[in-house]
Amino acid sequence: MRIPRRGFLQMAASAVTLPPLLRVAGAQNYPMRPVRWVVGFPPGGPNDITARIMAEFLSERLHQQFAVENRPGAASNIATEAVARSQPDGYTVMELATVNAINASLYENLNYDLTRDIALIAGFGQGPAVMEVNPKVPASTVPEFIAYAKANPGKINMGSAGIGTPQHVIGELFKMMTGVNMVHVPYHGAAPELTDLIAGQVQVSFDPIQGSIGYIKGGMLRPLAVTTISRTDALPDVPTVGEFVPGFEALTWQGLGAPAGTPAQITEILNREVNDILADSRLKARFVDLGITPMPMTPSECERFINAETQKWAKVIKFAGIKPE
Repeated sequence: MRIPRRGFLQMAASAVTLPPLLRVAGAQNYPMRPVRWVVGFPPGGPNDITARIMAEFLSERLHQQFAVENRPGAASNIATEAVARSQPDGYTVMELATVNAINASLYENLNYDLTRDIALIAGFGQGPAVMEVNPKVPASTVPEFIAYAKANPGKINMGSAGIGTPQHVIGELFKMMTGVNMVHVPYHGAAPELTDLIAGQVQVSFDPIQGSIGYIKGGMLRPLAVTTISRTDALPDVPTVGEFVPGFEALTWQGLGAPAGTPAQITEILNREVNDILADSRLKARFVDLGITPMPMTPSECERFINAETQKWAKVIKFAGIKPE
């Protein structure tokens, strides 16, 4: 059968426009299958805890499983690069965290650019790190600790979850602003660092509150201060570092990203759902127990926030001469 030329041209045009139409339809019905949620840290850490809470709520609201996949290594760079190279269809997302802003300055030859290769969708929460010591350290306040450190230069070990982690750079910010001399002891993750802090192998650390609040409430660690500009409801009697070191502020935070090129309809759905979840009283109650403050943002606000964090930590990394392993 011979097809008239006009009919052939119409069929050809339909074939060209069909894939975009299918993508639009798919985005409108998103999600139609489970979503892979990549976390660049081991299970049980602060970022993993937050990811699993948010994934649970998103699964409930969108009626598809948001399944957390832990891909630790290289300060989350392995996970971030994997997501950057994934199909931008909305079925791979990632946990954004403080370390992503740090890595942008710490590593000179990353195989991805965060703001170019990752769509920054939403913020989840922010919270303090806790300046905490082994109970045997003869200091109960930040001024007492500074005096003790200055009287014992180079004799205090400061633990962290690894070179360039939030614990490390927040500790270096404290050193920069107080002039104390402490020895940085990096570990492969927060769990072994906290174990040695409790045992007294290291004397001080600046840990995200989610991971250490249980040890504080159990009396195994002594909190000296929180690193945010305001006190936290989770530890209302613990002062801020800034009350003794004017201008000191450091956040730990989490958010949501996806491969660049993910359809706008999908990123809009995810942003809207995340912000609605952050207003849910059940979510707020769980966050309060962890010392986290909800951080609702638009995608553009998220990008501005991460750019500001990147610039802040770049100054600390340069001052301290931090080099990756």
